[in-house]
Amino acid sequence: MRYSIVMAAGKGTRMKSLDVNKSKVAYSILGVPLVQYVLDALKPLTLDQSITIVGFGGETTKAIVEQQTEVVWQREQKGTGHAIMQCAPILEGKQGLTLIVSGDTPLLTAETLQKLVKKHENEQSDLTILTSIVPNPKGYGRILRNSEQRVEAIVEQADASQVQLAIQEVNTGVYVFDNVKLFEELKNITPSNKQGEYYLTDVIKLFSNKKYKISAEILSNYEEMLGINDRVQLAEAAKILQKRINENHMRSGVTIEVLDQAFIGPYVTIGPDTCIKPGTTILGKSTIGEANTIGPQSTLEDVSLGKRNTITQSKILRSSLLDDNQVGPFAHIREHSVIHNHIRIGNYVEVKKSVLHDGVKASHLTYLGDTEIFENTNLGAGVITANYDGHQKHKTIIGKDVFVGSGVTIIAPVTIGDRVIIAAGSTITEDILTGELGIARSKQTNKPNYYDEWLKKIGK
Repeated sequence: MRYSIVMAAGKGTRMKSLDVNKSKVAYSILGVPLVQYVLDALKPLTLDQSITIVGFGGETTKAIVEQQTEVVWQREQKGTGHAIMQCAPILEGKQGLTLIVSGDTPLLTAETLQKLVKKHENEQSDLTILTSIVPNPKGYGRILRNSEQRVEAIVEQADASQVQLAIQEVNTGVYVFDNVKLFEELKNITPSNKQGEYYLTDVIKLFSNKKYKISAEILSNYEEMLGINDRVQLAEAAKILQKRINENHMRSGVTIEVLDQAFIGPYVTIGPDTCIKPGTTILGKSTIGEANTIGPQSTLEDVSLGKRNTITQSKILRSSLLDDNQVGPFAHIREHSVIHNHIRIGNYVEVKKSVLHDGVKASHLTYLGDTEIFENTNLGAGVITANYDGHQKHKTIIGKDVFVGSGVTIIAPVTIGDRVIIAAGSTITEDILTGELGIARSKQTNKPNYYDEWLKKIGK
């Protein structure tokens, strides 16, 4: 049997947040919480049971993890050993191995964890520790080895001697334990350190004293072990993840013109021959097809994009676009919109909860809310579908081959038939039947010499 424990109860005081309800592991990189990266790395391990320990800001952490793992609380902050003790009611006495990881280590990969577990099982160890050689070990627990180079203890930074502080092999905080022995020895640790805390690392010394088999796997890329304690480290980890994700896309046939100016979330898929221009952000579970051009300065989140679309300096949220569309610059496509094929959405056009069928053009200064527009309809500049009456939203339906003049306001609910022309400047409040011309504006009146009269009125 395989179990996992994610430690996610720490206060994260160095984040310096004013929000007392936000846990450290709830901070995000590329739109994904830190703890979710850890849970994603655990998924390929075929675990029988997973537990996340929450504490400070625990409700925010719980909301992230509760559909994926069991949740236990560490109500008092008494150290890592005390945190693991909270899992005893669930795991104590169960045969198998337990993988322990920290919830603030988003750079850990599934491959590293799989390799660690495989080593533990193949060597039939009682404990396998993931260690790493780092150029600057400050802040990390040091690995103490005996004359046979076997791990016998871990000493924390605060408790280390000057000789021990010079050791560059450090504890990554990732372990695989024999589950039964882990919970047996947790009962024997005491808060004998300077902080008065129960250290999980003290269990290693107890294992060594009882001649339990302890193995160690040295992490080849120490960047994976980096934890997040403050916002500087959050930004450093974000840069590493950004580079890792972007390079994977590039190796799959995606062009990213400037590596560090594309911000792509871990769940985004992108087809080959798509070009990502500088300043582009693509987040959520976006699916991008082949041969698209996205950017510069564009943002897409939870978007489904077909082929051969061009998105320039625009924002698209929770919508789908099919093929051969042009969007932008400065367009905003909001949630629940569906953009079909060969569509032009231009400067300062906003689309919300609307469906645009093939060949629709809305090139300038237009708002389309709760609207369905059929094939080959053209909207002039400044068209508005007014969907809100102050109480509820209403829908506008516009047929195919319609020409809507500039400056038209359509006040929903209205249905406009096919092959309709709407005169510029009209305010449409009633349905227009197929083939009709709709005009809704008052007759122009010009008053001669009015400018001079106006100057007299204002005293000039």
